[in-house]
Amino acid sequence: MAKKDSWSDEYWLPLIQVFLKKPVGVKPTYSKPLVELAMELHIAPQFLYEQMFKLRQLETPRMEELWNHYGKNPKKLKRALELWRQKEGYGHADAFYQGVEINETWEKDFKPLEKEKSLMPVGLILILDLYFRLTPNTMVEETPEIIELAKKMKTKPALIVEAMEIYQVCDPYLKKNDSISSPLSTPCREIWERFGNKNPEKLAALAAQMKQFFD
Repeated sequence: MAKKDSWSDEYWLPLIQVFLKKPVGVKPTYSKPLVELAMELHIAPQFLYEQMFKLRQLETPRMEELWNHYGKNPKKLKRALELWRQKEGYGHADAFYQGVEINETWEKDFKPLEKEKSLMPVGLILILDLYFRLTPNTMVEETPEIIELAKKMKTKPALIVEAMEIYQVCDPYLKKNDSISSPLSTPCREIWERFGNKNPEKLAALAAQMKQFFD
């Protein structure tokens, strides 16, 4: 999370651009445009979501001035953003986070897995949420919920089933001693350690928000 004194007036420009994307308005926390901007700025999506509400409410005269100057002039906004992105040192995480505690977990969640580029940790989180909604004998490629999730994430049902098989090994209630050799083993175990033994309702709430990334 960025500190308040790390925020720059210039960051309102790309936020205005995201706000104006159709449908115009405040975007969900994990919507793809907001997450992509968060990755670009190295600022957590939750913080940008809060800032977007401030933008909508025009909390300060400076914010109102920026909105009046760029909000109704897409060409001027586009040019200002092009100039901003050309600035030397823009996007350098070390400079932005100087003196700020860094937590990169959320960024890693939206980067492809090293050994399986078609999946990201955010996808494994959604798979874990579905895992808790199914029984082991329904964790097969033909199950409608698995097919639906695969379509949403643009991946194969077989990969979702593979991840669920690893979660079954992680699940202490199933008491499986199997060992699965898979490129998904390590990332799935990491997701299980983060969410597997915690309140499934909190996981369900997070997964519901994260699904917005794939809409």
